[in-house]
Amino acid sequence: MKSCNRLFIHTIFAFILTSCGVSKSLHHLPDIRQYSLEVPKVTRISDTTFSYNQNYLTRNKQQLWELYIKGNPLQLGYNNGALTQHLMQKQEEIFFSKVEGFVPSKFKQKLLNSFLKWYGRKMYLNVREDYQAELYGLSQYSSDRYDFIAPRYLRNLYLHGAHDIGHALQDLAMVGCTSLAVWNENTEDGDMLIGRNFDFYVGDDFARNKMVEFVEPEEGIPYMSVSWPGMIGVVSGMNKKGLTVTINAGKSKIPLTAKTPISFVTREILQYAQNIDEAIAIAHKRKVFVSESILVGSAEDKNAVIIEVSPKKIGVYKVQNTSKVLCTNHFQSDVYKSDERNEKQMKESHSVYRYEKLQELLQENKKLNPEKMAAILRDRSGLKNEKIGYGNEKALNQLLAHHAVIFSPQKKLVWVSSNPYQLGEFVCYDLNEIFSDKGLQRNDFSKSALNIARDPFADSQEFKNYEEYRMLTAKLNDAIHKKEILTDAFLTHYQSLNPDFWKVYFLIGKYYFDQKEYSKAKTEFEKALNKEITTVPDQKEVEKYLKKAVKKLK
Repeated sequence: MKSCNRLFIHTIFAFILTSCGVSKSLHHLPDIRQYSLEVPKVTRISDTTFSYNQNYLTRNKQQLWELYIKGNPLQLGYNNGALTQHLMQKQEEIFFSKVEGFVPSKFKQKLLNSFLKWYGRKMYLNVREDYQAELYGLSQYSSDRYDFIAPRYLRNLYLHGAHDIGHALQDLAMVGCTSLAVWNENTEDGDMLIGRNFDFYVGDDFARNKMVEFVEPEEGIPYMSVSWPGMIGVVSGMNKKGLTVTINAGKSKIPLTAKTPISFVTREILQYAQNIDEAIAIAHKRKVFVSESILVGSAEDKNAVIIEVSPKKIGVYKVQNTSKVLCTNHFQSDVYKSDERNEKQMKESHSVYRYEKLQELLQENKKLNPEKMAAILRDRSGLKNEKIGYGNEKALNQLLAHHAVIFSPQKKLVWVSSNPYQLGEFVCYDLNEIFSDKGLQRNDFSKSALNIARDPFADSQEFKNYEEYRMLTAKLNDAIHKKEILTDAFLTHYQSLNPDFWKVYFLIGKYYFDQKEYSKAKTEFEKALNKEITTVPDQKEVEKYLKKAVKKLK
């Protein structure tokens, strides 16, 4: 609630400051006259397969959408929009309905809308013109339902900065991502292997339509990325040269204006960099407005580094005398050694815990292959295999990931997880085949013989219990908010679904506290404190409630 209130205060402040700069930005459109364009006429082959010339959209049996597009920037946008229109409009609806859930007041929504226009007023000045042209083409297929927020083109631009804006304004790492790169003595065949969990959660509906994109631009290097419909930036991807990028959020200072969305920086790296030096040079050129770790793996260099960017400085973390790079949500380069925000992140968040868990798993699992990498990304335990509860953000697998990806840069192979979370089958793609000189001759993208099997946990009773726990958590939170009465049987059953998770006992304690049953509340808060609590702020919150319960009993 504190972060929501702070966001509202920023909104009011920005509303007061709204000026002609907003008006100018709202009328901005990119110059597209230099690009030739053929408006796509999409052929519907089936309910799940669509084509236009050599551009395809299809959904595989693992329910991943696979998109292949090619052309100049404007044509890429049009081809993308024409093929994915039904998915893109649905994704936009899901996103904005989520915002309405966070900010139900119509008055506050108007203030938030005014603020976002003000805050994003200079974003277009920091985005490459070719990407703006691509976004313009894509936006022609957006719904007009949300034109009250902003015109279609600018709305699409703002959406590409949604991660950055939410991160910057609330000073939150909304994602607790984990990534790692290993090679030489750490892999079965000595080749590089890179894995990542993208723990970005905007609800189950948002994560349902995962998109695996294969893009062949007129200029630059063909590449693949994993994201969602309507997204042209990159959060996880690899290009035809075997260069990979993944992003992990860091601790940010709140800037006064939006600049380059981080997903456009990583998109530019994928499209125009063949090696680590070229990737670093691109990162130096762009002004970002959040702190982010970009793990770059390179087949050409047979090496990996972490480019650590923030609004004011940039650092590069390179390993010495080892063949592995680990990345969670804190910075490791010398540039950030004494950075106060980074130090606070390391002390108070779950980032260091997950980093240590990665180290532990790599000690236990020698000579990694894709299957072993998948097992690491799916690991749900705490340090020393402690049971810390399902959904605990101290686990590598927090059971909320939008996707997980495994890259083999030298072989140009990539494995993408399917639902649920990273537990479903990992589908394998071969970029050598997809981006061959012959071009894509058919809409059969994957190499199913190399797929990694579905995690048995996804079909277990424990997983069913976890999914029920998530559903009942919403009911319990609603009861706390509305001060409704729940039965003891409900609370006992709720606890049994996820008995090792601290938050179960904390929420039950809050319920009892609001019902003025302070003795029961005290017992539950004490149980919570005996579990592995996720962060220092969470620990303090439980301790605060325990003190309040004890005080009420006196």
